[in-house]
Amino acid sequence: MSETKTIAQNKKARHDYFVEESFEAGIELCGTEVKSIRQGRVNLKDSWCSVDKGELFVNGMHISPFEQGNIFNRDPMRVRKLLMHKKEINRLFGIVKQTGYSLIPLSLYFKGSRVKVQVGLCKGKKLYDKREDMAKRAAKRDMERAIKEQSR
Repeated sequence: MSETKTIAQNKKARHDYFVEESFEAGIELCGTEVKSIRQGRVNLKDSWCSVDKGELFVNGMHISPFEQGNIFNRDPMRVRKLLMHKKEINRLFGIVKQTGYSLIPLSLYFKGSRVKVQVGLCKGKKLYDKREDMAKRAAKRDMERAIKEQSR
């Protein structure tokens, strides 16, 4: 069984969207990009996925150039192809086109020696949803603090 090691997470995605479903996809990278990812020099903050001609692509993912790299370093913001089965891509494309969902990369991780992307089928949160989540988190934090104080 192969182990998974998380490299980067898109925390902003969980703040801005409701994640309905998540999928695992491979990603097409060049060698210096993988080396840079191993150093943890990747940012998923404002990235999103798009479907073009039956293929899935990730846009806005920043992978910093590898310092010991040379002419083989690629553009840090280039569009990268995601690897999924054609049936899954077509199903996701249909859902995204019909009902106002978005495909957002949630995390990047190693599964064995391969780099994988967790793609979420997400629906946007309204401002009041975000406020509600922040209030719940604050209430939970206050309860934990009170329990900790009481146990002293």
